[in-house]
Amino acid sequence: MKKRMLAAALSVVMAVSLSACTSGGNAATAAPEAKTEAAKTEAAKTEAAKTEEAKTEEAKTEAEAKEASADVSDKKYAVILKTQATDFWVKMWKGVEAETAAKGVKVDLYSAQSEDDLEGQLTILESCIQQGYDGIAIAPLSGVNVLPGIGEATAKGITIVDVDEKFDETELANQGGACVAFVATDNVAVGAKGAQYIVDTAGEGAKVAIIEGKSGNQSSEDRTEGAKQAFTDGKMDIISSQAADWDRQKAMDIASTLIQQNPDLKGIYCCNDGMALGAVQAVINANKLGEIMIVGTDGDAEAVSSIANNELSATVAQDPAQIGATSLDLLIEAVESGKKGEVGTFPEKTPVESVLVTAENAADFQS
Repeated sequence: MKKRMLAAALSVVMAVSLSACTSGGNAATAAPEAKTEAAKTEAAKTEAAKTEEAKTEEAKTEAEAKEASADVSDKKYAVILKTQATDFWVKMWKGVEAETAAKGVKVDLYSAQSEDDLEGQLTILESCIQQGYDGIAIAPLSGVNVLPGIGEATAKGITIVDVDEKFDETELANQGGACVAFVATDNVAVGAKGAQYIVDTAGEGAKVAIIEGKSGNQSSEDRTEGAKQAFTDGKMDIISSQAADWDRQKAMDIASTLIQQNPDLKGIYCCNDGMALGAVQAVINANKLGEIMIVGTDGDAEAVSSIANNELSATVAQDPAQIGATSLDLLIEAVESGKKGEVGTFPEKTPVESVLVTAENAADFQS
């Protein structure tokens, strides 16, 4: 009997001990779990605060962007180019369009019917003045053809940017006109770069010629000046320098005559690619491809393709898209700051770089 009572007592003691051990283990586990839950709650609160702060900052940024956009987009801009008849001007048009989209501004684009449409371009400018644009960027067909309109625009407080072709400074002042910027390739350097390629390849004393653009056109005159200087410095024999009026057929006719009269002719520099392609055709017709170098200007798609086909020797590529974009940027900046330009003071040129395209790098310029 005593043994049974002792066994029962021992059982009770063991049960109590086991119960105590079990209860202690649960308590030890519960404490970390409680801490973990608290940490999760605190982290969630922190994340929510960060998210709310980010949303607030984003909303602020969007509001500032909308305000800035509103400040710019209530202005009206016009861009008037020479023409859309060549690859060069099409690229400039596209450059302006791309920059228009990037800036979120309202820009209307216009162009003359051709590079002979001097009066037509002035009419377009006068129409833009009447429409009340805040700023106008224009690539004049000559240094003087639109200057009466520029004078009128200046009198009405319209901001003007000169693109590609430089206004005649004296006549601009006489008309009471002003502009805030002039954006163009350094055309003297362009002509020199093209002619120097012929000098380096043909060698000293070789007979060379220049086919100019339109007489009185500043771009043509600058390129011709640069080419003549490079040929003179290279001690070349310049047998001819005459205008083909930017016309491909005229250039082909001039080149054909030069080839017939000078069987030992070694190179012709042309002031644009259209005329250069005409000269190349004259070389092909005379069965002298590879004997006479033809170098053009602009980097038009057809010219680059001709170089890749070993016909045209080279072209000095301008960046018309960048010229257009830069012109628009400077116009917007001037209008927004209230800058108008000063009569009698012409701005420094904002240059856009050019590059020589030859058979070695033509692939880089093909789309």
